[in-house]
Amino acid sequence: MSLPLPSQPRVRLDQVVGQVDFTQVPRFAGPTTFASLPRPHETGDLDVAVVGVPFDAGVSYRPGARFGPQHIRISSRLLRPYNPEADAWPFLGQQVVDLGDIAAHPYDIPAAITAVEDGTRAVLDRAGKLLVLGGDHTIALPVLRALHAQHGPISVLHFDAHLDTWDTYFNSPYLHGTPFRRAAEEGLLDPEGCMHVGIRGGLYGPGDMKQDRALGFVPIRCEEIEDIGVRGTIERMRARLQDRPVYISVDIDVLDPAFAPGTGTPESGGLTSRELLMMLRATSGLNVVGADIVEVAPAYDHAEITGVAAAHVGYELLSAWAPKPTPGQAPDTTRGA
Repeated sequence: MSLPLPSQPRVRLDQVVGQVDFTQVPRFAGPTTFASLPRPHETGDLDVAVVGVPFDAGVSYRPGARFGPQHIRISSRLLRPYNPEADAWPFLGQQVVDLGDIAAHPYDIPAAITAVEDGTRAVLDRAGKLLVLGGDHTIALPVLRALHAQHGPISVLHFDAHLDTWDTYFNSPYLHGTPFRRAAEEGLLDPEGCMHVGIRGGLYGPGDMKQDRALGFVPIRCEEIEDIGVRGTIERMRARLQDRPVYISVDIDVLDPAFAPGTGTPESGGLTSRELLMMLRATSGLNVVGADIVEVAPAYDHAEITGVAAAHVGYELLSAWAPKPTPGQAPDTTRGA
């Protein structure tokens, strides 16, 4: 027998429906949407859609990212309505809705790519921007196809330990290490505006970097970040991206395994979570058309370290997209922990 559940009180500002009011509902009892945000039937028009893609048939090492979307959602329950570092109300300055998951074929990668592209196009018919919760990095290709149809060539700001511009694995062209090579070959990318941040670790040979640059990517390796710092990295990012349409793709393994153990291909020597969040915060004002958070594999996570980091990545992205608040406009939601 199912019980009728009462509607849960939500924080509101004008016509925007925000999170469940955690001064009246315990966080652990709230809905399992990202940051306990509303579902589609609870709002009217929406500005930003959060959508999950629980797919990981393209991984080359440890599987489990198919469980990433729900893990990120669960870990996002502690996110609060006001971001003081960004001076932004990510959930009240814009209407953000969790649309649930796009179902993708778990055994047929080309079929899954088609389903994700179709699902992304449907999401973009409803929302101006989207935040995709993966899933493995294969999903970036169909999302870029859908975004290209709306915006033309896209500049990719790619946070990752790995290039993901490899050609094939086991003669397969569609895997989590190939999405940006395929996207470049299909003409989806702006070769004057793409870059990697946080690259590190071994390669198959020196030719890998040459091929990557030929596709239009400029890398900032972790050793360079050590030299130029976060501010220097941000300056390079903004100078390269300018006002181009930008897709931000965050592979959680850009973080050092100390900050993100729950991922499929960890690499030592990565960014701290603070460094990554500062870089994402600095994308405010750029022409960002969408973003993803991928490669969260909860089976290898402990104490929700990776899930919490990924949730805060989403928080900073949504904060960067939110309009600056009008003085006196925002509600008082400071009570409670």
